[in-house]
Amino acid sequence: MLAVGLVLVVQVLSPGVLRAAPQEPSPPQFTYHHMWTDAQGISHIATCPLTRFVLESMSPPAGPQWQDRQPDGRATVLMTVQPPHWDGTWHEDPKVQWIVPLHGRWFVQAMDGARVEMGPGDVLLGEDQNTRPFRTGPMQGRRGHLGGNVGDGAVDLMVVQMDISPTIGQPCHFH
Repeated sequence: MLAVGLVLVVQVLSPGVLRAAPQEPSPPQFTYHHMWTDAQGISHIATCPLTRFVLESMSPPAGPQWQDRQPDGRATVLMTVQPPHWDGTWHEDPKVQWIVPLHGRWFVQAMDGARVEMGPGDVLLGEDQNTRPFRTGPMQGRRGHLGGNVGDGAVDLMVVQMDISPTIGQPCHFH
């Protein structure tokens, strides 16, 4: 009786298993931090998804890889080393720029008080131009963001500065 039951199960399951259609690979999940400015001139930090991944070869005959192409245009690539205990004080990003930590940990803090710490594998889109300095209180005169190293070591960053105009009030607009 048990042997008959097992044969039945195998016969019922086998056709479905053998004929299962191959599943298409799902796009990866990837997020970045976005430092942006609102209409009142205050900087904020949002965590944003990249959602336009396409599986294709970057350079045939190389195999396909997931790509989320960002806006085309001129860009400058900088490699920076922030010495131990580097303090960036309050400032705006000089250009719309992607910042990718390569070694060490650093932080950014927006005018609204939001703060993120980043290390290798994290990505920030710095777009806090057009902020307005606080007029009163303990933050008087401060604008943009505060940045600095976390810990006692140096921090290595790759910065990709883009020759595009910053947006206002549009968090997560790079998909």
